[in-house]
Amino acid sequence: MTQFIDQHKHEFGVEPICRTLQVAPSSYYAARSRPPSARSRSDVVRSAEIVRVHRSNS
Repeated sequence: MTQFIDQHKHEFGVEPICRTLQVAPSSYYAARSRPPSARSRSDVVRSAEIVRVHRSNS
């Protein structure tokens, strides 16, 4: 959801989008300030490995 808000905040603003989606603006700002989770970090590493293996088998 934060990605959607980020994509449209310049056109509509954060607060109106949050109101429409029934999300507290503070939740959006908290999510944006949080560091990436361990899962997100490991997904980046695994994705790179998958691409490497796929390319080596092509």
